[in-house]
Amino acid sequence: MRAMNIKRQISKTQLLLAATVALALLLTHAAFAAAPGITGTSGTTFNLVATPSYISQPDGSSVYSWGYGCDGAPAGFAPSAISGTFCNTMQVPGPTLIITAPSSGTANVTVNLRNNLPAAAGNTSILFTGFNVTASGGVPGLLTQEAAPGGSVSYTLAIPSTAAGTHAYYSGTQGDLQVEMGLYGAIIVLPNSANIPSNCTGGVHSTNAQAQAHWGESDFRLAAAAYNHPEACYDREYLFQFSEMDPRIHREAELQANRACTGCLTVATEPYVPAYYLINGRSMPDDMDPNYSLEYPHQPYNGNPHMHPGELTLLRIIGQGRWQHPFHEHGNHVRILARDGNLILSQNDPNSLAGPLLFTTTTTPGLAMDGIYYWTGKGLNWDPYGHNPASGDPVAKPGCIPDGNGYNTGDPTAINYFEWCQDHNKPLETAPFGDVAGGGPATLPDPNILTNGTWYGGSPYLGPNATVRAVGSTGTTPPSGTVGNSPTGEAGFAFMWHSHNEREITTNNIFPGGMLMMMLVDSREFVINESN
Repeated sequence: MRAMNIKRQISKTQLLLAATVALALLLTHAAFAAAPGITGTSGTTFNLVATPSYISQPDGSSVYSWGYGCDGAPAGFAPSAISGTFCNTMQVPGPTLIITAPSSGTANVTVNLRNNLPAAAGNTSILFTGFNVTASGGVPGLLTQEAAPGGSVSYTLAIPSTAAGTHAYYSGTQGDLQVEMGLYGAIIVLPNSANIPSNCTGGVHSTNAQAQAHWGESDFRLAAAAYNHPEACYDREYLFQFSEMDPRIHREAELQANRACTGCLTVATEPYVPAYYLINGRSMPDDMDPNYSLEYPHQPYNGNPHMHPGELTLLRIIGQGRWQHPFHEHGNHVRILARDGNLILSQNDPNSLAGPLLFTTTTTPGLAMDGIYYWTGKGLNWDPYGHNPASGDPVAKPGCIPDGNGYNTGDPTAINYFEWCQDHNKPLETAPFGDVAGGGPATLPDPNILTNGTWYGGSPYLGPNATVRAVGSTGTTPPSGTVGNSPTGEAGFAFMWHSHNEREITTNNIFPGGMLMMMLVDSREFVINESN
């Protein structure tokens, strides 16, 4: 991390970004994310229906849309630790279908679709990328069998034991209109527990599970590994589906929906001028409200990653719209494991993964990818836990014994579990305004510009009393605390995750909004509770 030099003119844009971070720190304290979805009847049958309804946007708009939903109660929801779940007859994105691959051979999964769209919308269907599919019932369409208005169609997916990963599903009928209207969703195929590599349930991943259990956390993963591969282990996971909406198209579809004819909508899908940019069907700040919030009956999934240092976090990413979206995950790059359920293997060693390390996970329409993100504090060149042995506070002075990779992983109950030991006890407050050459090791923001704000904690440290510990003997960093936390309460680091296309971080041309969310890193004693 480069030393920050804040002694320059602060532009209006920078102040707006700072305000966004401050607002997000307030809004995200109690809202987390996961990869929630539904499980099929006996694990093999999903009953979906395509239905019209309205979805909301942060500017107050209620946008007429079409979406897939549950045709009757699903067999169950996953992960099982999440509470307050629901699956209405219409949602955007559609229900995430969670499937477990068989331990051997091939198993069939059936998806039944009923067409409850207005008759004027005509037929509808589903395409399942990356699967061998047979269809029955319905009527022939251009790409697959379709459900006529009021009718149904069934699709049977062959799932081999080697299958795993994240996939998109979406309408295969007049895609330029129906996908735009909201007919898309995700499928997650989990490796069978019999085929998960042993290192994913042991070693550091077992120790991390002990650390989570010590602080009272539940396990919100769908599985211990994303694929039947020893390099596909993970400790936490999130699903992000990126799309955009042109409200003109939705208005025209709404005006024509009640026409007394079948398949007669004449909605022009060009020119295409989106005004809303969505993560899991919501725009910022709505995407930072909890999963299954009652305020969003047709947008149940959020987008708000939260993790502890050292956790391998699986990002499941799908491009569901018509445009590419260059999404940037601040704090680290993302190592790509696979695309559309296909592991990226080395040509020289077929047993090793060779996916790229991405600065932005650019989402191509219809493409899904799985990648690993983590944050440890390595490279900061100071101790992010703010240990101060002279303070007399026993919580503030645990030891740090490096493992073979340099991290403190021996004691899963330690508050500084997974600390980068090379920076242990490096105090920042000894020279808060010096650069490295001047005794730094980093330059903090000028407190007269940023640290006296309403929400900014003014601390470069993690954990309890982080803001107070940042004051040190010099008193140059004010213990301001935050609206959500007192100066002696829990504090973490916030990283903005957002599209690198500037118009895509607006809602109807108003900043901040769109494809923007916060990723929060917290010390181990802060319980990440994704059960809503």
